[in-house]
Amino acid sequence: VQLQASGGGLVQPGGSLTLSCAASGRTIDTYTMGWFRQAPGKEREFVAAITWGGGRTYYLDSVKGRFTISRDNAKKMLYLQMNSLKSEDTAVYYCAAKGAMLSTKQDDYDYWGQGTLVTVSS
Repeated sequence: VQLQASGGGLVQPGGSLTLSCAASGRTIDTYTMGWFRQAPGKEREFVAAITWGGGRTYYLDSVKGRFTISRDNAKKMLYLQMNSLKSEDTAVYYCAAKGAMLSTKQDDYDYWGQGTLVTVSS
């Protein structure tokens, strides 16, 4: 599975942005998909994940209620809708995929996209 994230950019605090992740190669129907991010000078951290059928999601506490992860298996797409953005959301965002069960651990993910930069600043 090859993944390509897009949709990053510069947004003001309080604004919204939607990230997309396009998958190619194998179908993603059976994969758990996730978003991770890495802020400048910090380690990469889990943001959100969604099970293969979309029936279960999990979020980093600091983004709950602001971010929504979703997927369209027919289109081989993963999304991250980000609302009420804060400066601390500034980071490079990565999409990732893994088989089987949902996980928040980046070491569990087998496939990674190249990352897209989100900058939240006035």
